[in-house]
Amino acid sequence: MSDELPTLPWDRPRGRTRPPRIPLTRDRIVEAAYVVLDREGYDRLSMRMVAAELGVAVSALYAHVSSKDELLELMYSRFFADMDLPDPDPERWREQLRDYARAALAKLRSHRDMARISMGSVPFKPEMLPHMDAILGVFRAAGLPDRVAGAAGDVLSTFVDGFALEESMWQDRYRATDELTWQGMREALERYFAELPPERFPHLTALSHSMLGRSNDERFDLGVEIIIRGLASFAAEAAATGETGGDRTGTGETGATERPAG
Repeated sequence: MSDELPTLPWDRPRGRTRPPRIPLTRDRIVEAAYVVLDREGYDRLSMRMVAAELGVAVSALYAHVSSKDELLELMYSRFFADMDLPDPDPERWREQLRDYARAALAKLRSHRDMARISMGSVPFKPEMLPHMDAILGVFRAAGLPDRVAGAAGDVLSTFVDGFALEESMWQDRYRATDELTWQGMREALERYFAELPPERFPHLTALSHSMLGRSNDERFDLGVEIIIRGLASFAAEAAATGETGGDRTGTGETGATERPAG
């Protein structure tokens, strides 16, 4: 015989206890937006999809984020939050620019279509100003004249963003197939250029095996090196002519470079 007593008629079984809701915050919204971006891509990213990812009504998002445009700005600001900032060093400015460019590309590659968000964003929000100031400091430490240092950051960032965007466009194009890899595309294009009539296209045929790098990383590094050597020529010219600008001490002081004796 069981010792268990029957349940009293007015003691109804309690329903399951629901887990407490995690408060909705901007950080959670941005994290969910990245999940949607990686899964669906830039064109399908929407406030409604982000709300569905969080399991809330879309109206709940607007208490924290006013629009999709603001959401994209928040994603952009968050994206660069943990990037290391270079400490301007006149002796290592080339290495610093290479490292910074590679780190930026790696960040852009870490999320699908992030390059499209980056290219559509204006980097003048307070969160981005330390990054801009640090990279300008590297250009000035290189001895670049002010007119070049002021434009060099835009040149470098446009190259990095454009490179990442091109990569992502090819990835989207062949995402669902194994139709073509970078290696396969490179070999196909090399054959195409090599088979062109040399009397009509002498330079394309002569350089058919030199126009495309063995990997995207190799192409990127060469592009950055071309930019760096171009900047170095401006620094050398400024040093020779005494053109105002630069900060060869790395301290933030500005002044004209003295012309060498003789």
